[in-house]
Amino acid sequence: MTDAAPSLAPALKTLIIRLHFYIGLLVGPFILFAALTGTLYALTPAIEHAVYHEALTATNAPGAERATLAEQISAAQAYRDDDAAPSAVRPASELGATTRIMFADPALGAGEHRAIFIDPTTLEVHGDLTVYGTSGVLPLRRIIDQTHRQLLQGDIGRLYSELAASWLWLAALCGLAIWAFSPSPKVDPSKHTRSARRLRTRRHHSTLGLILLIGLLALSATGMTWSQYAGANFFAVLKAGGWGTPRVSLVLDGPQVQDPHADHKAAGTAQDGVDSAAFDRVLAAARSAGLDAGKIEVIAPAPGQAWKVREVDRSWPSQVDEVAIDPASFALLDRVRFSDYPLPAKLTRWGIDGHMGILFGLPNQLLLAALGIGIIVMVCWGYAMWWRRRSAAGAGQTLWRALLQVPPMGQAIIASIALVLGFIMPVMGVSLALFLVIDGVRTIAAVRRSVAA
Repeated sequence: MTDAAPSLAPALKTLIIRLHFYIGLLVGPFILFAALTGTLYALTPAIEHAVYHEALTATNAPGAERATLAEQISAAQAYRDDDAAPSAVRPASELGATTRIMFADPALGAGEHRAIFIDPTTLEVHGDLTVYGTSGVLPLRRIIDQTHRQLLQGDIGRLYSELAASWLWLAALCGLAIWAFSPSPKVDPSKHTRSARRLRTRRHHSTLGLILLIGLLALSATGMTWSQYAGANFFAVLKAGGWGTPRVSLVLDGPQVQDPHADHKAAGTAQDGVDSAAFDRVLAAARSAGLDAGKIEVIAPAPGQAWKVREVDRSWPSQVDEVAIDPASFALLDRVRFSDYPLPAKLTRWGIDGHMGILFGLPNQLLLAALGIGIIVMVCWGYAMWWRRRSAAGAGQTLWRALLQVPPMGQAIIASIALVLGFIMPVMGVSLALFLVIDGVRTIAAVRRSVAA
């Protein structure tokens, strides 16, 4: 064991360098695309407000009184030429804003509604758009969001973003370890050789990586909450530990617990016979129960269930309390306050909202854009380094050779960590197996060349 010990550090260094190389080379395109679309998404709120200004802005007639929700619903129904009850209503959150009367539509996807934008004072229709999720995302940002998350390809497309999120954190930590093992070399600025340019690029790459490290880890962790497999495992752990996001019970058999992304699902179809005037009474009951946020949503009950009213202001400080209201007596049946969330649920809520650029508004969005641009630059620098050294890149160095140089106990620990990570993050596990296959082919080829020589 004493003879093997000195080889541990060099073997680990080689292992980390090769792993970082494979992540950059094979996963880099996915990380790059996620960064490009994520940067665009971060910048869309201001663009969205400009594009949909007419729908979002009310006439704001001086001295005019706001109409009741029932009157606004009637205006939306008249516009649609349909007396179907809305599935949810978002009253105007402030002076000069429109009310969203939201209708379920079987032609739309999960979490999507057809929203009629009503001026609360003049009852004029200002827009007819598809909206999505708790944030009320409008069509432009929805397209960018779906491109960022799933390449507009549904569940299959989600594998791309899960691959990027699963490896981003490890790429960042590997880069940190490489920097610690091998500090950036000094380069004579007067030299313009291929080697000097590569070394300068390496120094820029590592410096930017250190600056962005915390942001990279945060983006990776929060991004995985949307993933198909790792995200499901994460929320299963939260639920098993009693740390999930609590929800009000709409029935009489106790509280519900869901993941924070459940808000993105459809509110359901309102039961037949819901009186439009009930929306005003339910809203008044919710206000009396303590829901004081400007941004609020009243969700009509499905058959046999209660009304649900929730705050939807996800900026800081978060206002996401919700109540259940009895459809017959309009009495308060259940209430969940954000202050009562378990700490892991609060951290999850803040992490998701920060990832979406909602938590701190414009500063949050600018920070995300800066992170996205930084990732784009880092990936491009990484490919530039590989291109300039491609003929000799990794010559004689492979993952398998590095692993074989590690003492048996170290090999067992590394294998155990890889198995655990592969179980928790299956997309990472499958792609790691692919890395090893590719590296195995390279190792065999390198051995054959050395034998032939």
